[in-house]
Formats: sequence, C-alpha cells, structure tokens
Amino acid sequence: MDKPIVIYEPYRAGLPPMRDYLRSLWARRTFIAEFSRSELREQNYGSLFGQLWLVLNPLLLSGVYFLLINVIGGKSDSARFAHLTASLFLFYLIANSLTGGVKAITSGQRLILNTSFPRIMLPVSATVIALFKFVPTLVVFFGIHAILGLPYSWQMLWALPIILIAIVMSLGMAILISCINVYFRDISSMLPYLTRSLLYLSPVLYEAAHMSQRIKKFEIANPIFYLLDSWSRVMVHAQAPSGKGLIHASICALTIFIIGTYFFLSRERDFAVRL
Repeated sequence: MDKPIVIYEPYRAGLPPMRDYLRSLWARRTFIAEFSRSELREQNYGSLFGQLWLVLNPLLLSGVYFLLINVIGGKSDSARFAHLTASLFLFYLIANSLTGGVKAITSGQRLILNTSFPRIMLPVSATVIALFKFVPTLVVFFGIHAILGLPYSWQMLWALPIILIAIVMSLGMAILISCINVYFRDISSMLPYLTRSLLYLSPVLYEAAHMSQRIKKFEIANPIFYLLDSWSRVMVHAQAPSGKGLIHASICALTIFIIGTYFFLSRERDFAVRL
C-alpha cells in the first residue's frame, strides 16, 4: 500500500492540523531528549569538568557581582549573596533558552531541508538543554542555603510552580526568537546585549524591595521581574510569593508562549525557502 502524500502549503494558509502536529511532536519526544544530550556532549558537558562548569560559571559570576556590590555599597550580608546566586541560576535558565533558541532553526538548515519533522522540535530542544543546565545549580544552591543558615519552611514548595512558569516562559521565548532570527539574522548578534540589559533591569543584582519608587513603576513592563522576585522570596526568605507576582508571571509566560508558538507554526513551512 502506498504511503499517503503530504502536501505542505504556504504559511499563509494558516496553522497546520494541530492534532496531527502534536501527535507527531509527541512521537519524537525520545529524539528531542537524545538530541539535547548530544548537543550537551558537543559542548563538552559530558565530561566532569564540563558539568562542573555548569555550576561554576553562574557561581563565579555571582561572586564577582557580590564583591562589586560589597565594595561599592560598603555593606552586604549572606541573604543578599543567596538572593544574587538564586536569581542568577534562574535567570540563566531563561538566558540559555534564548541563546540556544536564537540559532535553533538557522543552524539546523541541513536537517530541515532533508527531513520532514515538526520544526518546533529544535527550539524545544534548546529549552531542554537549558533545563539540563539548570538542574545541577539547584543542588548547589541548597548547599549554599544550608551553609549560610538561611530559613526553611513549607512555603519553599512554591518553587515548583515558579520553575514551571519559568520553563513555559523560556520555551515561549526560545520558539519566538528562533522564528524571528530566520527573517532578521542580526537578532543573534544583538542577543548578548539584550540579555545583559534584561539582567540589569531585573531584580538579580538587587532585591525588588530596595528599588526606588521612581523606577519601580516600570517593573510591570519586564516579563521576568515578578518571576525572579517570587523566586527570591521563596528560595532565600522561605516566604510565600505574592499573588500579584505569580499572576503577572503566569500571564506573561502564557502570552509569550502563545504568541511565539502561533508565530512559529504559521510560518514554519516558509523556513526552507528562507534558509
């Protein structure tokens, strides 16, 4: 019996049949996991020193920032170092998703031109890689948390939904920026400056409670501001996050994910021509 012929119409025809698309994507979940692991091994994360660097890179960065804050500010404490470290670890989950996602499509040119598969697998793999890099940092942070003698409580279980929100947001950003980079290749050159600006505009080097009122009114425009603030409250101070913070982070994550996914799927069939 002959196999059915699949006809790929131009992207202006709209979204693909979503049930068949999602079924095809789920059937390739093993490939996504193995593809992500192979990318990690290619980046030397399969070795002991490569895995250590996953933790040492943000840890050393937090140490440098803490030293600068301590020298410039003249005073600091253990809670501030814990906030800086915890926030950097979660921020790197988002930043690594963006960095891996921006070239997910353009670097997979040969695979796209020669194989039929859901293209969204590539930015999804970039987010999976970022998640693999994030998990070891949790172990390190809990070690720092214990050494510094910071409080524990059941409120720290709020970390689970916060991580879930961060994954959805990271995935949406990776999908969106991978599609944008197909049409505007310069975005990959601008990305380091964009992520650095996002770092400085987010409560990483400082706590949200210490912001001036003049600047604080603009925090709602930053999609990860309340996410990082909620993460710090839960992980550092063992307090429940604010309802406003969780709602804002959830809305931003879902909005970015929905817009990014729609934008990607509606133009997926145009990628082969653009590449």
